[in-house]
Amino acid sequence: MAVITAPKKTSAAPDGARSTRRGPHALLLNLAALVLGIAVWALVASAQLADVPGPLSVASRAGELLGDGTLGQDALASLRRVFLGWALGTLVAVPVGFLMGWYTLARGLIEPYIQFFRTIPPLAMIPLAIVLMGIGETPKIFVIFLASFMSCVVAAFQGVTGVDSTLINAARVLGASDRVIFLKVVVPAATPFILVGMRIGLGSSWATVVAAEIIGADKGLGYEMMHAQTYYDIPTIFVGLICIGVIGLVMDRLLLLAERRLTGWQERR
Repeated sequence: MAVITAPKKTSAAPDGARSTRRGPHALLLNLAALVLGIAVWALVASAQLADVPGPLSVASRAGELLGDGTLGQDALASLRRVFLGWALGTLVAVPVGFLMGWYTLARGLIEPYIQFFRTIPPLAMIPLAIVLMGIGETPKIFVIFLASFMSCVVAAFQGVTGVDSTLINAARVLGASDRVIFLKVVVPAATPFILVGMRIGLGSSWATVVAAEIIGADKGLGYEMMHAQTYYDIPTIFVGLICIGVIGLVMDRLLLLAERRLTGWQERR
């Protein structure tokens, strides 16, 4: 008679668990890339290959702007606009994407408008936003909202339509209702797509904020950069660019951390 033995346990962690941690090797590569980038920047500035200020002059200008409080106020103003527009865009995009993916009727009614407005850059809506909403905070947040919404709604829609039909059929065979299938199968399976859409939407929001702050703004990183352009103040423009990049990178890393926490079940390379 054959004897069935249990498989031996191995101490090795699954591939997904290993890949979710950033080891010291990756951090050292990031640090090396940062040092190399600053070195190349300094060489270009010192060789006067272009009218580019060096790292020291930009750092000095950043210290001046930090000292008089200008940089902090501008960064907070831009961060507030980006966060509000991005959060509102995500909150609207997720349920709309779920409706389009789950209900054929909703897809037929909504998808043509989504595909149509996706081809229109959010910046092209600035004149219309000024006419309809004035020059206050509302049009700025609205333009950023559009940039975030269009990125996230497509990701949510693809997440729902991309769910393996075998999982849905298996849940139905086990007697699960449509509500249970949606909450227990579709939503978890679509979560990675939604989080990726949120990250893309965040990048689109920061890409839009500079142009959005042209609309009658009196503070903000985009406003400060436009003001510096008038006086050919290149170091201030560099300070604004770097500040936008650093804040956007920190927000993206936080989203990536949330993605790893919420999708720990997903296999990774």
